[in-house]
Amino acid sequence: MPQQNSFPNGAPCWMDLASSDPDESKDFYGGLFGWSHQQAGEEHGNYVTFTSDGRPIAGMVRKDPTSDDPDGWSTYLATDDIEGTVEASSSNRGQVLMGPMRVGDLGRMAVLCDAGGAAIGAWQPGIHKGFGFVGEAGSPVWHELSTRDYAAAVEYYQKVFGWKTEVMSDTDDFRYTTLGSGDKAKAGIFDASSVLPRDVPASWQVYLGVNDVDAAVELVQKLGGTVQRSPWDSDYGRMAQVTDSTGAVFVLASV
Repeated sequence: MPQQNSFPNGAPCWMDLASSDPDESKDFYGGLFGWSHQQAGEEHGNYVTFTSDGRPIAGMVRKDPTSDDPDGWSTYLATDDIEGTVEASSSNRGQVLMGPMRVGDLGRMAVLCDAGGAAIGAWQPGIHKGFGFVGEAGSPVWHELSTRDYAAAVEYYQKVFGWKTEVMSDTDDFRYTTLGSGDKAKAGIFDASSVLPRDVPASWQVYLGVNDVDAAVELVQKLGGTVQRSPWDSDYGRMAQVTDSTGAVFVLASV
């Protein structure tokens, strides 16, 4: 598969995992997807880069041991103007959680809080462009925001990240907007106001591709993970919601 070299503004371009036990997470994702890993030095916070066939696929940091937040995945959206993105976030009901900051010659980053309270990363690439490939087994295939403040969230991503959106559904039972349309859609925003428990914050979720969801679910459990939602069939393939061995949630999706 060809190396991905660039991402349009606003598109998901990277993800990383905050893990309370990086060594255990290395074993889990290596066992599930065959990912290898490379670890940077202390000057870069011992940041781990997962790779597949030599291509970068995800990152990992050790979670702050004083944090009460669960282990979890974060999504980063591409931008060619990190300062402008941060300024736009602050002007559209967002907050700046971190940055903007330079990460050596790799690029520049910021972590924001969107208008609905979900954390989202912004990445202005240097030599690190982002995912080495997407849409295949062992790589991200979708990124989804579940939010209680649907209208404000859609407007936030339109104004802050320049999203060109399409409404996929707009009923009381199911409201969903995508970045792009049809087969070219790259991410989605789900109105979760009726299903998100009060104690669960709005958040982004990553979908990772596998050839056989049922077999992958069995392997997840053998590797110490858990099943949050058993495999189901959708219009977009078979899926299952699981956690890794330290509790980080993600969705397995057939490719």
